[in-house]
Amino acid sequence: MSVGFRAVQWNRDKLIYDAILLAVVAAFIVSFIAIEAHLHPPKDGPAWIDLRIRAFGLCAFLMLTAILSIGPLARLSPRFLPLLYNRRHFGVLTFVIAALHASFMVEWYAVQNTLPNIVTELTIWTDYGRFIGFPFKALGLGALLILLLLASTSHDYWLQFLSPPVWKALHMLVYGAYGLAVMHVALGAMQSNRHPAIPVLLAASLCLVAGLHLVAGWRERGCHRRRAGADGWIAVGPPDSIPDKCARIVNAPGGERIAVFRDGDRVGAVTNLCAHQNGPLGEGRIIDGCITCPWHGYQYRLDDGCAPPPFTERLATYRVRIARGIVEVDPRALAPGTPAAISISS
Repeated sequence: MSVGFRAVQWNRDKLIYDAILLAVVAAFIVSFIAIEAHLHPPKDGPAWIDLRIRAFGLCAFLMLTAILSIGPLARLSPRFLPLLYNRRHFGVLTFVIAALHASFMVEWYAVQNTLPNIVTELTIWTDYGRFIGFPFKALGLGALLILLLLASTSHDYWLQFLSPPVWKALHMLVYGAYGLAVMHVALGAMQSNRHPAIPVLLAASLCLVAGLHLVAGWRERGCHRRRAGADGWIAVGPPDSIPDKCARIVNAPGGERIAVFRDGDRVGAVTNLCAHQNGPLGEGRIIDGCITCPWHGYQYRLDDGCAPPPFTERLATYRVRIARGIVEVDPRALAPGTPAAISISS
C-alpha cells in the first residue's frame, strides 16, 4: 500500500524476487546459446544472430507461459503467492526479452542488407488468407505490441487512472498475446525446424496453462452458492464453520462474491474484490487485525472495510446477523466504509 506514486517501490522481498528472476533468465539464455553453439556451431555472423533470436524467443515464450500459470497456481496453493506478489516485474521483463528477440530478427536482416524484405513479408496480403505460409512475423509483432501496452500500463498510476475493473480488463489482453505467440511459433519456427521438441513444447505449454485454469476454476465452483431466504438474507453457516481469521466466500444471487470473515468473536462481510487490483480478499487472512489481500498485501479493517490511516481505500460492506445459530449475510451491499461487523459472543 502507498500514499503516493513512485516509479518502483523497492523492498527487500522485491529485490530478492527480481534478483532471482534476472539470474534465472540470464542463466537460461547463456546456457541455451552455449549448448546450441556446442552442438551446432554457427558458421557465420547471421547464424550467430539466429542463435540469439531462438534463445531470446524461447525464453520469452516460457516466461509468458509461467506468468499465465502463476495466477491459478496461487489460487490452488498459497505457497505460490510470493510469485504472484511481484508478477508485474516478471511481465515487464518478459516484454524486454521479447523486444530483444524482435530486435535481433531486425539485425539478422540488416547484416545481410535485406531489411526491406521484412516489409515485403508483412505486406503480401494474399498470404494472410493462407494457414501454412501465413506471415507469422505479424503474429509476433502483434504479441509484442500487446506486451508493450501491458508493460507501459503496469504501474499503479494507470491502475488508479483507469480504475481497477478497466485496468484488469485491459491486462486480460495477455491471453491474446499468448495466443498470438503460440501461433507465431506454430506457423514460424515449427514450419522451418521440424524438430519434435517444438510441437511438444507448444502442446505442453497449452496443456499447462489451460489445465491449471480449468482446475482452479473447478475448485472455485466449491464457492458456497446459497439461495436467499424469504427476507433476502443468505445463510453462511455456524460461526465455527468460518475459520478464525479467515473467510468463507458466498455468492449473492446477482453473482457478487461476498467474503464473510471471522476474527475471534467478531464476524463481518465485505466484497471479495480488493480495491487495488480486484484480488480475491476471501482467500486472504486477517493479519494485525486487518483483512489482508493475498495478492499484494493491501489491508482493510473488518469492522468497516476501510484501509487503516493514512490510506484511503474502502470496501463495500454487508450486514450480517446470527439467526438460530447460523451466520447470515444480507447480499445488498452497503456504501463503502459503512460499519457492519457484529460480535457473536453470547
